[in-house]
Amino acid sequence: MRPRHDDPEIPEDVQPRDLDKVARNELKSLTKDNADWVAKHLVMASRLIDEDPELAHAHALSAARRAGRIGVVRESLAITAYETGDYALALRELRTFRRISGSDEQLPLMVDSERGVGRPEKALELGRSVNRSTLTPATQVSLAIAMSGARLDLGSPELALGELEIPQLDPDRAFSYSPALYDAYAEVLSELGRDADAALWRRRASVALQLLGDPDESETVEIVEEELPMDESDDTAVDGYASDDAVISDGDDDAFDIPADDIAATDDAVIEADEADVAGSAEEAVRPNEADEADKTDAAVETDAADETGEEDEDGAVRPQED
Repeated sequence: MRPRHDDPEIPEDVQPRDLDKVARNELKSLTKDNADWVAKHLVMASRLIDEDPELAHAHALSAARRAGRIGVVRESLAITAYETGDYALALRELRTFRRISGSDEQLPLMVDSERGVGRPEKALELGRSVNRSTLTPATQVSLAIAMSGARLDLGSPELALGELEIPQLDPDRAFSYSPALYDAYAEVLSELGRDADAALWRRRASVALQLLGDPDESETVEIVEEELPMDESDDTAVDGYASDDAVISDGDDDAFDIPADDIAATDDAVIEADEADVAGSAEEAVRPNEADEADKTDAAVETDAADETGEEDEDGAVRPQED
């Protein structure tokens, strides 16, 4: 019998409107009360992901138990699972998110999760399955970094370097994704024994990071660059939510329960089973106003099991001035 999942507490200051509008809009297929409850757990998952990923994951799991057919909910569960090191669960949830949303935005995380469960060859195969020109520049960079890591896992640093030599690897222009790309490039150069080149790219990464400042302050980062050292060393309206008389069921405690210890991170058989065990055993307690939302979720989650395959816009940039 699966251990009971207790919903983590939500501070009183957390409000549904704290969730971004795009995500809130996805919740409109739920009743308003349920949407608000799910939104607050998603807000908490986002707040806690860096400082307490385990608690963030608990909030994401609570949201998923009530809204298991909503893409942003499954995406949140996947990301928090990844941050806790549960790569098998992350991979499974990323497949489901991809299937629900039709988006390849999280493909880099899928590739990295394949690495996490010890399958770098499959990671490379997955990364090659998508036309990269259809991805945003930021996603292309994240994918290149993940693919490079898979090459390193296989002991091929030269090929790892090649994965990173993409148009976005521009030493003269910095975007929000540049520091991570520069650092990854420096790491592979170190693996190849090219220490002077590695030091140069690390310095570039540091300068770019300083110039970018806090990327959360604005979607478009204006960069005023200096010479690069070259030495060798709102509230969403209530209208549009599902009514209590026409609820689109999205799950409750009975319909969605994925405890982390149900999934072995390195067990291929569990990964291949995908969503087959998600419906699980019914728990004893269901909130009174949630029971009617559970009926259709088992079928929806079982449908998730059938498919194993599953933006960041360019930031502003200016060329550095040269003395």
